[in-house]
Amino acid sequence: MYGLPFVSEHNILVSITNGTGAGIEIIYLLIFIIYAGNKEKIRILVLFTFVLSVFGVVVFGSLFALYGHDRKVFCGLAATIFSIIMYGSHLSIMRKVIKTESVEPMPFFLSLFVFLCGTSWLVFGLLGKDPFVAVPNGFRCALGMIQLILHVIYRNKSEPKKPAAAATVAVAADV
Repeated sequence: MYGLPFVSEHNILVSITNGTGAGIEIIYLLIFIIYAGNKEKIRILVLFTFVLSVFGVVVFGSLFALYGHDRKVFCGLAATIFSIIMYGSHLSIMRKVIKTESVEPMPFFLSLFVFLCGTSWLVFGLLGKDPFVAVPNGFRCALGMIQLILHVIYRNKSEPKKPAAAATVAVAADV
């Protein structure tokens, strides 16, 4: 919503990119819901309903209660907060890579393009002097760089390291 003309003028590239991404994500969700089990369908539908509700509150709140610069700041802050939360979801995978000492759950090209995309949008935000684009993408760029560093550190580890409790059970079962 941040890039739309009634919120932030001259940000049509942000709108096109976010609109395309939202469309792809909705298609992915629909395919997931079609093939998921009933328990997962309900969980995802509840979560999706919650996300749409929060988005609706932000949209209608900003459209009817805020104007001009205040609307831009409100939508920009909301977009920044939710973007950082979304990019932060990669931390769970990075934790798993460090614990198992294997990059198997973190594909290299995904890490590379997280870094490249974050860097591109960071530069775009800096050149356009737009902190609501630069800040979350600086965060994404840094996380992508950390992922690439983890690939360098753990690239030669072929099999994931088992946690200590699982290794003990496996040894006891062999006896």
